[in-house]
Amino acid sequence: SDYRLCIMRKLPSVLARTLTSGTSASPRLPDMSEVRSKLRDIVGASTNWRDHVQAMQERKALHTLLAKRQEDLPPRRMKDSYLEVILPLGSQPEIREKYLNVHNSVRFGRILEDLDSLGVLICYTHTKQEMQQRSPLSIVTALVDKINLCQKIIHPDCDIKFTGNVSWVGKTSMEVKMHMLQVHDGDYSPVLDATFVMVARDPENKRPAFVNPLIPEGPEEEEIFKQGELNKLKRIEFSTASLLKMAPTAEERNIVHDMFLNTLDTRQEGEGTVSFRSRKLPPNSVWMEDAKLKGLQICHPEERNIFNRIFGGFLMRKAFELGWATACSYGGSRPFIVSVDDIMFQKPVEVGSLLLLSGQVCYTEKNYIQIRVHSEVYNANTRENHTTNIFHFTFISENEVPQVVPKTYG
Repeated sequence: SDYRLCIMRKLPSVLARTLTSGTSASPRLPDMSEVRSKLRDIVGASTNWRDHVQAMQERKALHTLLAKRQEDLPPRRMKDSYLEVILPLGSQPEIREKYLNVHNSVRFGRILEDLDSLGVLICYTHTKQEMQQRSPLSIVTALVDKINLCQKIIHPDCDIKFTGNVSWVGKTSMEVKMHMLQVHDGDYSPVLDATFVMVARDPENKRPAFVNPLIPEGPEEEEIFKQGELNKLKRIEFSTASLLKMAPTAEERNIVHDMFLNTLDTRQEGEGTVSFRSRKLPPNSVWMEDAKLKGLQICHPEERNIFNRIFGGFLMRKAFELGWATACSYGGSRPFIVSVDDIMFQKPVEVGSLLLLSGQVCYTEKNYIQIRVHSEVYNANTRENHTTNIFHFTFISENEVPQVVPKTYG
């Protein structure tokens, strides 16, 4: 069907061979709560907000454990960081409530939180030093490159399995590929693929730190590694192609010009008197400025990550939920998430911040709705705002949606 943007394919990870097809004989896998407590152990994070200053002080001493050069760190293989984690929605009904939405399927925002935690743990597994329980590295999410879904509905009462490993490594950054599968008729079938980029920083999260190099084994892993390198180059190219630095392409100019001509009011007398200022909305359309929703979040200590900043997964969940609500109110029927693109984490969000989220329908086509969510932080003491993230979500709506039309060049 039209929905399957993401072609059902064999899991690209060479390590997926270790996946057991049946669910009965597999050994007990760690679950999501174990992932989070393991992360706290690795960093030595406090479970008490009052003690967080002391916990961060203790991390300062770990500076001596940082590598001076990447060459001093032992190289790792992809299978060294491979993890499998279970989300036992089928076998442990008591955790279901947290993951349930009103349509009796799984809240995708919760899945974003789980992917974020797992991605960080995979990177700590890649960089683990044998003798130390505590890691001197602060590993944080830099960006979500892509999440593609191949199932419209995630069932709330069947076990989910996450698998993943480090797929590419730079000097201080790591790309992580993750897959989510759900039990269906006794077998795990793919639900989504995700690519995250994590960066390693010193114990106080102030400057970049080196990570273990990655050595691909065999042609399949070399292909995955090469793809990671291409992804990095594409990101650099994309960041330099900003509209503020480069004019739109010929194709983009034509799209913009057609939209502009479509909204001119030609009922005025004669060709020469058409006013550029007088614009009319084409039939079955909505002005872009009327397709917005805003939200505000107070960032409480409960939402903090192991470094006592606000957890990236929480920011993604909140942005996704506003994006979903924007798509829902715009299209007037239930939207389903198709893909998540290019989430850049530009600045960390401090506990106690006011988080302002703005959802905007920015493109539509048939049943598809593209939503941009802009996230900024307001500091009440300095009265300053700054952008922390820009999110892009693609939804498919049950019914065809009106066309969104911009009024200004911006």
